Amino acid sequence: MTEFWTTILDFAQTTTTRVGNQLMQDFGQVQALQKADGSLVTQADKWADREIRDAIASNFAGYGILSEEGNKVFAGTEWCWVIDPLDGTTNFTRGIPIWSISLGLLYQGTPVFGYVSVPPLGETFHGYWGSIPDGELPTGAFRNHHPIHTSHDAPSGNHFFNVCSRSTSVIQKDFPCKIRMLGVASYNFLTVAAGATLGGVEATPKVWDIAAAWVIVQAAGGSWLPLNSEPFPLISGEDYTTRSFPTLVVSRKELIPVFAPFVDHLTSKK
Repeated sequence: MTEFWTTILDFAQTTTTRVGNQLMQDFGQVQALQKADGSLVTQADKWADREIRDAIASNFAGYGILSEEGNKVFAGTEWCWVIDPLDGTTNFTRGIPIWSISLGLLYQGTPVFGYVSVPPLGETFHGYWGSIPDGELPTGAFRNHHPIHTSHDAPSGNHFFNVCSRSTSVIQKDFPCKIRMLGVASYNFLTVAAGATLGGVEATPKVWDIAAAWVIVQAAGGSWLPLNSEPFPLISGEDYTTRSFPTLVVSRKELIPVFAPFVDHLTSKK
């Protein structure tokens, strides 16, 4: 691994560890407010967002920053960090131990590195995907620094498929797997990357929900299927505040025709 990518990984790990340690102190202890889109936000979200943005600005001069609680307009910079300081705020406020901190690094608008920390579970995920001009991008997907790969299993009643609260309509007669709802978009898809589930769907994820997972899922061998429009590359000058990217993720491309008929109605105009 080159010095550049070692620096990137060390930064992601150090920053999410520090922020995650503080969030664990606030876990289940803070009050939430409802935002205009109906989602929740807490002072912990806002604090974590500032901490991560400040750390990026101090270590990566000239890099863009796109975040759920901060700037949501892509400036078109060659390199850009996309951050979700607390994915799963509802779980966080209710004391449910599944929530994450996500960092995605984009090159020319497309993620090439993703890092997700899940503090209450003691798990971290990271991966590299795509290409950059010098050809020195590492490869692979990892959980707690051990390589991971998606499952090669065929669907059955003993396998899992994840849904979100806005995609429960996929639960129909003859659905080929058991259903689970985790409440965290990034972790939904990361369970596919780790081989724990065969697929997952999110009806309204934003770019900061998916930037890091987009890398890790594909680096682990999974297939990412946009149900409306391709999320990447990001468009310079575009405001991503309300734009959603309905998404199906499956463990291998052969399962797309198995699950796609159940989810193809989950589209968005944003």
